[in-house]
Amino acid sequence: MSGSSTQGIKTVLHPVSDLAKAKAVYAALLGMEPQTDSPYYVGFDAEGQHIGLVPDGGPQGMTSPVAYWHVADIEAKVAEVTAAGGTVKEAAHEVGGGRMVATVTDPDGNVLGLIQDR
Repeated sequence: MSGSSTQGIKTVLHPVSDLAKAKAVYAALLGMEPQTDSPYYVGFDAEGQHIGLVPDGGPQGMTSPVAYWHVADIEAKVAEVTAAGGTVKEAAHEVGGGRMVATVTDPDGNVLGLIQDR
């Protein structure tokens, strides 16, 4: 199989209904305070993993956790995945700091996140 490989799943975002309550639970689970703590996003960096809490599913309207695969070329990876039968859910776009994100779905509707850091 040709194409670009991934750098693995390093980010998982969780939609939450109550950010303060969820933050307390995840802080207890991970044994640390969040590194990013804002009204629209709380993020924990633990052992090479980034765990994010997104109130009310965020602008993407997430209804379940989404694992994000880190890739070197997000546009190429979106093209490869869609050529293989995936569907673009959220086109690649910048979310700040040069970070690009996109989501695609597999044939069963499972959401796959992609992240590219520049």
